[in-house]
Amino acid sequence: MSTSVGIHIKGSASIAGKQLFEPLNMHIKAGQWSCLLGPSGVGKSTLLYLLSDLASHVNFDGTIVADDGLPLAGRISYMAQTDLLMPWLSILDNTLIGQRLRGDKPDIDKAEKLLAGLGLSEHSKHHPSQLSGGQRQRVALARTLMEEKEIVLLDEPFSALDARTRADMQELSAQWLEGKTVLHVTHDPAEAARLGEQIFLLSESGLRQMEVPTGAIVRPVDDPDTLACQGQLLKILREVDS
Repeated sequence: MSTSVGIHIKGSASIAGKQLFEPLNMHIKAGQWSCLLGPSGVGKSTLLYLLSDLASHVNFDGTIVADDGLPLAGRISYMAQTDLLMPWLSILDNTLIGQRLRGDKPDIDKAEKLLAGLGLSEHSKHHPSQLSGGQRQRVALARTLMEEKEIVLLDEPFSALDARTRADMQELSAQWLEGKTVLHVTHDPAEAARLGEQIFLLSESGLRQMEVPTGAIVRPVDDPDTLACQGQLLKILREVDS
């Protein structure tokens, strides 16, 4: 049985009468890691809100349909830009919160393995206030990876991490999310070039699908094709921002 599903988004969005993005036609392929780049304010995060049914403040004129025709509800895990950790819970309990809220038996072994992979084992009994911003972001990532949903939405999941940790977390996430349908909002062309099996660029003029580097993800940081893609993405981003 397939563990992933593609999504087709077609339409435009506005907030309080102000156009957010023009009509777009976007197909997120099943089982692939799709990256979405673009300048601030064009609606990248709003697309994640729409997919996760959190966009009550947005007027969306269009359709969002899973390729298999089934509802998306209950099939999505979402990591926001802010960590949204519960301050009164330990790091381990924050990681397990989804299972506890659903009344499932907490998979403590899996959570501890994941926290170990994220370099957080020694902090499992700590509370969020005892952690740095980067560590808190890793906990939020752990909580998202624990969900094992078919569709995973990531809003700048590695932005608070230093370069070495960011590269490590990219590789760990790709390993844990293999075969899932991932839509990843990022401002980092290098990240998109390394992870993207599809790369989309959203700007005020609309949605553009970019050519991706050769090779399977996670691509080496010094791969010539990956570096060339990174440079091309940065060039285009500077043009649309100007």
